[in-house]
Amino acid sequence: MPRKFTENKLVIASHNKGKVREIGELLEPYGVEVVSSGELNLSEPVEDGETFIANAEIKAHSAAKESGLPALADDSGLAVHALDGKPGIHSARWAGPDKDFPMAMEKIEGLLEGQSDRSAHFACALALAWPDGHVETFEGRVEGQMVWPMRGDKGFGYDPVFVADGYDITFAEMGPQEKHAISHRAKAFKKLVEACFEK
Repeated sequence: MPRKFTENKLVIASHNKGKVREIGELLEPYGVEVVSSGELNLSEPVEDGETFIANAEIKAHSAAKESGLPALADDSGLAVHALDGKPGIHSARWAGPDKDFPMAMEKIEGLLEGQSDRSAHFACALALAWPDGHVETFEGRVEGQMVWPMRGDKGFGYDPVFVADGYDITFAEMGPQEKHAISHRAKAFKKLVEACFEK
């Protein structure tokens, strides 16, 4: 049986404002007060895991231990199939220390030049950790295609170059509600909520 979340305060183990906002919106219906690692000045642990789940666990355990509160971490990224799944777990690193995602998207487009396969997926791993070391993990993914040039100014990260299967607009052209209905993060969240939040 998954452990139920019974506390009223949760740390979002991230310094990424876009990610914190999106997670906060997804948790809103459950009356949970969320605070981010950035707001609490928590350290950013080295993410040296080999998988999204491993990196999410590293971040969640670190924030829970430092804050004394349950912590939820998300590790997510873009996997481009013609590039052997890159940037994958290194999605944020490809944007460099200044988080220059337009530069990272141009890099991917350059590597895809001449490729007929433009399929890709976004993956999300969530880890909910408690200060006593207990952790629950969940995964979600959404399949789609890479497009160029970049389109849209909503969302964050690689959203302007990703069109989910069955759609003709990028994640960055979607309103929050529409994206929350289909995204990799929303799918992982649905599993998290069913296991740990719903009575």
